[in-house]
Amino acid sequence: MYYQDKIESLKSIFKKEELFLEGDFLVVDNARYPIINDVIILSKPSEYTDFVKKELRIKDAANNREVEDFARDIQYTFSKEWEQYNEILPEHKGEFLEYFDLVPLALLQNLRICDLGCGNGRWSYYLKDVCKEMILIDFSDAIFIARKNLTNANNCLFFMMDLKNLPFKDNFCDFLFCLGVLHHLPTPCLNEVINLKRFAPTLLIYLYYSLDNKPIYFRLVLKIVTLLRMHLCRIKSPIFREIFSQFGTFFFYIPLIFLGQLLKPVGLGKYIPLYETYNEKSIKRIRQDVYDRFFTRIEQRVCRKEILELKNTFTNIIISENKPYWHFLCKR
Repeated sequence: MYYQDKIESLKSIFKKEELFLEGDFLVVDNARYPIINDVIILSKPSEYTDFVKKELRIKDAANNREVEDFARDIQYTFSKEWEQYNEILPEHKGEFLEYFDLVPLALLQNLRICDLGCGNGRWSYYLKDVCKEMILIDFSDAIFIARKNLTNANNCLFFMMDLKNLPFKDNFCDFLFCLGVLHHLPTPCLNEVINLKRFAPTLLIYLYYSLDNKPIYFRLVLKIVTLLRMHLCRIKSPIFREIFSQFGTFFFYIPLIFLGQLLKPVGLGKYIPLYETYNEKSIKRIRQDVYDRFFTRIEQRVCRKEILELKNTFTNIIISENKPYWHFLCKR
């Protein structure tokens, strides 16, 4: 089994000596967690996805009940998003380097790193050969896509669970990053940053920004998009979502990008919404972000000032001046 030679690592992460494999289960003290396709399922049964329930042959309707502070529609959306946009694209490397501009990669050697809310594993893919060990966590079926994308990496551990209920010990990893995740939670995203403090001495976080470094009309456009998103996110039809993602890409994003390119020679490209973020992105990458933007119900946004207030909790907060805004380091 994949985890046969990783028992000591698992004991260290859980800080439990009573931990062993039993068939397709990981036993921790008196709890038994199923393992599906090398993913250890730590989610509560009430938070299982349809795929997990099918694999475990669970038909109990009680497992479909709503759980407080658990956004099942967000779980569904990201499961479907990463199922459709499952590839690690060449341009993901450039995005990875943008996020990690505050982190010298040489300092991550021989460390245990956690990718919290890993999606399809696109950031871990570029760290797997740098660090000693990778821990990938996601509450959606994306975790199974991540496992496939890191098939050749033997230093990765895969867990399915809600990041608000990590059962791991304090300081279970040396470095933790959570990029583009916490702002989709039903709880205040900055509070969740604080809650992560105990798990690693250094956190790298990316939260959607409130366009506080942009002209006011950017925020007006965002308000319109938000109103549209609150209606569209209720539609779960895969056909509709695919058609709208295509429509949004070619009739909204691409025209604005083209306008930005026309105005770039005279220094005005940066004043066109979407241009700076997407001018070098492929059609497929843009289409994924259209899907993400319009079919995700919860979208919190924070300003630079709010992030700096985390200094009341952390010894140091370092905000990158570069896009994507805002990504920042929290040092304990």
